[in-house]
Amino acid sequence: MAKEGPNWDGLLKWSIANSDGTAPTSNLSEEDRKWFMEAMQAQTIDVVKRMKEITLVMQTPEEVLKDQGVTASDIEDILEELQEHVESIDMANDLHSIGGLVPLLGYLKNSNANIRAKAADVVTTIVQNNPRSQQLVMEANGFEPLIYNFSSDPDVTVRTKALGAISSLIRHNKPGITAFRLANGYAALKDALTSENVRFQRKALNLIHYLLHENNSDCNIVNELGFPRMFMHLASSEDSDVREAALRSLLELARITKDRSEEDSEKMKQLLQERISNISLMSAEDLGVVREERQLVDSLWTSCFNEPSSLREKGLLVLPGEDNPPPDVASKYFESPLRSSTVNPSSNNDSKKGKRETPLLLGSGPSSADSNNPVSSNREADARSRTDAR
Repeated sequence: MAKEGPNWDGLLKWSIANSDGTAPTSNLSEEDRKWFMEAMQAQTIDVVKRMKEITLVMQTPEEVLKDQGVTASDIEDILEELQEHVESIDMANDLHSIGGLVPLLGYLKNSNANIRAKAADVVTTIVQNNPRSQQLVMEANGFEPLIYNFSSDPDVTVRTKALGAISSLIRHNKPGITAFRLANGYAALKDALTSENVRFQRKALNLIHYLLHENNSDCNIVNELGFPRMFMHLASSEDSDVREAALRSLLELARITKDRSEEDSEKMKQLLQERISNISLMSAEDLGVVREERQLVDSLWTSCFNEPSSLREKGLLVLPGEDNPPPDVASKYFESPLRSSTVNPSSNNDSKKGKRETPLLLGSGPSSADSNNPVSSNREADARSRTDAR
């Protein structure tokens, strides 16, 4: 399907010619200004038009799509394209007004696991650091299929994607957090920690840490369900990100709960001594990779035993060159292509297919109107990195 749009080649040439740095800046002529604004507006209109076309496909009954030769892979493709469009907060909020949010949430219940997973991915992008879309998804009963998929779906990828969407949906969203508690979300998190899928484990650990950080009273739930023992087990995981996430949750608990039994203190000491021993045997290159783990181990030791860990004596807490990290200049001027990140992991990039045009539907479809301790803070930056969650 050929797409009409602005003359991007001409726009690129014009931009290069007017910003190559070889000539002083000058005011645009009225003709150039008009041409530039029309080109920008045409692209905006084209995106909205395209989102309406995608909405029409999502609103069309599955049987009709099959009759038109539309496959599950085709649906995945349009969802992937939609995700790119809603990276803009304005476009994410517009999706509801053009009737696209409800059918998107309907795809969370699709019989195809890949479609359920991709729909959750799109929801993640829509709601991350976006209070308006968080509210719209909650009002459209989008939380219910997400919590069901997270806790009960037979496909671990679907469960992981649903958890990512929930994490973004309830972040800085008190009604969402309340709904999560009432839906027995902590029990589902406990189950996720027993999974053999490290990405699922990481997402669960990151959400637990966030919830503890936001509400210390959740510590009681976590202790009653036996999370500390699971954190200690995962703190020895072969996956460095899982280890860090588990240590981060243990540190949060240690700061909240000061009264520990002698048995618990001894288990904590054994765990940290084991981590210190493993860190001490690492190569210089590996030590650089586990910088945060080193800091977490030392912070946890200090919090539990009121003294610095032996990592300081061994010179392993702060390595040469780590005292003054290079200034982060680029981030002041450039943003991630995704608002978050969560989400979207590099594993997704590896599996991306070449984009296909959305199948042209024959006949009329439904109307679109139907619708010194750098570790102490909450490090998990699901905050609009539109990525992980790693």
